[in-house]
Amino acid sequence: MKKRSMQGIRNAGCSTLLLLGGLAQAQTPPDAGPPAAGLEALQKELAEQATQLDAMKRALAEQEALIRELRNVIGTEVLANKRGGQRAGPGVSPSDNATNAATAAAAASATQSAPNAVNNPQQIILQPPQDMAQGPQAGESADRQTVALEEPVGRPPEEDRRPPEIAPIIDQPGVLTAQGKLVIEPGFQYGYSSNNRVALVGYTVIPAILIGLVDVREVKTSTYIPSVAFRYGLTKRLEIEAKVPYVHSSGQTVSREVFTGTAVDRVFNASGSGIGDVEATVRYQLNYGNEKIPYFVGWLRYKSNTGTDPFEVVTDCVTRCVGNATGTGLPLGLPTGTGFQAIQPGITWLLPTDPAVFFGTFSYLHNFARDNVSRTVLNGEKENLGKIAPGDIFEFSFGMGLSLNEKASFSIGYDQAIIWPTKQNGQTVPGSVRVTQGTLLVGYSYRFNNRYTVNLSVGAGLTRDTPDLQVNLRLPITF
Repeated sequence: MKKRSMQGIRNAGCSTLLLLGGLAQAQTPPDAGPPAAGLEALQKELAEQATQLDAMKRALAEQEALIRELRNVIGTEVLANKRGGQRAGPGVSPSDNATNAATAAAAASATQSAPNAVNNPQQIILQPPQDMAQGPQAGESADRQTVALEEPVGRPPEEDRRPPEIAPIIDQPGVLTAQGKLVIEPGFQYGYSSNNRVALVGYTVIPAILIGLVDVREVKTSTYIPSVAFRYGLTKRLEIEAKVPYVHSSGQTVSREVFTGTAVDRVFNASGSGIGDVEATVRYQLNYGNEKIPYFVGWLRYKSNTGTDPFEVVTDCVTRCVGNATGTGLPLGLPTGTGFQAIQPGITWLLPTDPAVFFGTFSYLHNFARDNVSRTVLNGEKENLGKIAPGDIFEFSFGMGLSLNEKASFSIGYDQAIIWPTKQNGQTVPGSVRVTQGTLLVGYSYRFNNRYTVNLSVGAGLTRDTPDLQVNLRLPITF
């Protein structure tokens, strides 16, 4: 009976130990011996278990102090970095993970403090949560587990410091090509412009009666520019670009020849096709911006004069053509280039403010003057014009881009260019004045995948000197 009582006491918890002991004493038959020996054995065993419980309480108190210390020492950012930049699981904060790690350490330390309690039913078991299953095992020491917390686990992902992508509506993009990547961008641009001019040469006798000549001109020009651009990322912050355009222009002019006195309108057609002015651009990202500081991208563009310039096309002369004393003064063909080399420094900025991105550009284009410029007239004769210096151009633009979803985006903006007068031999050309061009721009972008994207922008002229319509379609392909 004593053996069964002892076995029952060992299998019972500390809370029921005295109760079972009392029942065992009450049920002991008279022939089992004096009860004093059984009580002494029970008291001795209770004293040993009380000593073990005191040791475990002291270990738990020490581990609670360790938990508080870990909470103070291991911050949220430090713990996130040691875990490879990964966030905690759903519903679990980094501080909770630190607490769980310290709890696991407490369990291991408590186990070492009471080795006899491993096979004892009264052992207090502290099991770490499931999200720490890959952490230190229960047999490791607290010091070893603390070292494991300070060792980095995994590799944090690289932070993307590139400006946010938007639907491009200006020529200079703000997002640079990734390092080692090549982007081939075929594009197509369409432009349409219409200008009216009325010139009166004579004098009036009374109002509404004109004695003299009238020159009425209505010029309508359509331009088609297919092009291909190549961009390559040299580094994370530097890229180069080359662009080769092919220009086809066609124009119709409704006019009355000057000095003829005719009252009949005539239509003069002209067109031109060929390689345009090849361009080369280098861009560099100046800083790493955020929601408070814009991204700044500086760039420098060089424009060549590879296209047919306006002085190479044959002009229907006014005074120097043999056999035609009048002429129209109009070119018989249209140029495909400006005829002047130019360099254009500029800066583009982007400010991301979720969900929109604000952007803009400032640039200044300088045209290099040409000496000994001559114009070709109808019969192959040359008319010397001297030194021609086209006016420089100051341009600025601003806008806002909005991401509609993961693949589509929308942009709206405004672009303005101020063009200074052209000079000939140091003097302003008669009739040449400062011109302001303003364009309202709307753009759309759709990304099919990481390789293909389509960009479409539409511009509407807001001043008389601005082309009425511009449509630009581009398809960048990343390799």
